[in-house]
Amino acid sequence: MFQSIERRPPDPILGLTATFKKDTNPNKVDLGAGVYKNESGNTPIISAIKKAEQKLWETEDSKSYIAQAGPEGFNRHMASMVLGENSAAINDQRACSVLTPGGSGALRVIAEFVSANFPNTRTWISSPTWANHIPLLGSAGLNLVEYPYYNYDKHEIDIDQMMDTLKQATAGDLVLVHGCCHNPCGGDLSKEQWQAFAEAAEKQGFTPFVDLAYQGLGDGLEEDVYGVRLLTEKLPEVIIASSCSKNFGLYRERTGAVIMLGESADQISASASQLLSTARQIYSMPPSHGAAMVEMVLSEPELKQEWLLELTEMRERINGLRSQLVAKFKEIGVDQDFSFIEREKGMFSFLGLSPEQVQTLGDDYSIYMVKSSRINVAGISNSNIDYLAESIAKVL
Repeated sequence: MFQSIERRPPDPILGLTATFKKDTNPNKVDLGAGVYKNESGNTPIISAIKKAEQKLWETEDSKSYIAQAGPEGFNRHMASMVLGENSAAINDQRACSVLTPGGSGALRVIAEFVSANFPNTRTWISSPTWANHIPLLGSAGLNLVEYPYYNYDKHEIDIDQMMDTLKQATAGDLVLVHGCCHNPCGGDLSKEQWQAFAEAAEKQGFTPFVDLAYQGLGDGLEEDVYGVRLLTEKLPEVIIASSCSKNFGLYRERTGAVIMLGESADQISASASQLLSTARQIYSMPPSHGAAMVEMVLSEPELKQEWLLELTEMRERINGLRSQLVAKFKEIGVDQDFSFIEREKGMFSFLGLSPEQVQTLGDDYSIYMVKSSRINVAGISNSNIDYLAESIAKVL
């Protein structure tokens, strides 16, 4: 039966990583893969996580299955981190949290839940959006439609076009929006734009579907959920997919959560039962290791403080690199305006290069980025920023 199987091309980003690893140029730069990197180009284990893992190794006494929803403490702390310690939805028992295998697992559980229970639902997604949103959600049967989000020429959010298009979103529709640090453009909604989006959802009746993958890497742990909390305060229903991959550095542990808000405790209890049934059909039981460490970090004051300090260092490093790159372009006399890089948030930005220029950077200078010229800012370092800026200047 396998004789008829056709070989698929490698994933564009994962393929870039493989090409980068084979490159023998000592000056090579990897700006493709979307993982945080430190100054030496390594994706480190966060110190608070390492301590929690050591403690877990010493105290864990079983490898039996955990509860299908995940550890109660993990879910409670994740909901509080996203919605706020004094969230009315939590206090009124109108919110539920379910542990999933990473943020992607959360997205898939939501997609399968919606597809099974609301088969005619339209799901609006931003253009551009994370490359895996479309196959991940679409293959679950969701009806995907796009709304404009980013103006590539002006390097800013096209809020007028976005809101004008979303006038077509009605009750029963989902609208997927990035909670912060938009992947791939780095352009985040301002407080005023979040207000406009919330008012549209309230007036038109659509349900916000928030992908929150980078909380803490934009402006701050609390600041990055301004929009999410605004939505949960104003609206009866909100769906959130949260990831621990980036802010806790738990990429390979696959730790995330679905956080869902309903109009009443009874509604959210029924929805939670459907979420768990959906999860059971996909992966049966959730992973434990990453969730146990997150729960420990968030529940123990010393570990939490250590984590917050390291998260701050990561965020400030990224924001500092943005400023440094803009300054470097000015220093070497690049005429093109790259000031937008400094205004954007999180790990990603579009440089505005053509596919041909991107190809030249890879072929001639061993600088790797996806064809859209989306870069992972965390791949820049003090040791490569001069070479990077000078090489980009040569292809402009």
